[in-house]
Amino acid sequence: QVQLVESGGGLVQAGGSLRLSCAASGGTISRFSMGWFRQAPGNEREFVARISWRGGSAYYADYADSVKGRFTILRDSAKNTVSLQMNSLKPEDTAVYYCAADPSRIVSVSSSSYWGQGTQVTVSS
Repeated sequence: QVQLVESGGGLVQAGGSLRLSCAASGGTISRFSMGWFRQAPGNEREFVARISWRGGSAYYADYADSVKGRFTILRDSAKNTVSLQMNSLKPEDTAVYYCAADPSRIVSVSSSSYWGQGTQVTVSS
C-alpha cells in the first residue's frame, strides 16, 4: 500500500513562488503516473499537473491550461518524490493541493488509486 505525504504549502503573496513536495512510501513509484490536483472552497477537485511513465526512462508531463507556463512538475525516482514548482502565483491558485498516484492508469480526479492528505496553498493579493 503506497502512502503519499505532501509538504511545502503555505501563504505567499501574488507573484511569488512555492514548491510542493510529495513523498511516497510503501512502494516504488518510478513507473507510476503521478499528479497534483487542487480543490478550492466550494469547488470540485481539479487537475493541475501530472507526469506519467512512458517506458524506459521516458516520462510525459502535462498541465492544466490555467497553470501552463507557471507550474512545473518534477519527479525524483531515487528519492521517490514528486514536486510541483509553482511560480507567478495568483490569488486564484489558492486551494488545498493533493498528490495522487496510480500504478497502471493515467491519474485523474476519478482514476487515482492513492491520494495524499493535502496541503494548503494561500495566495494573497
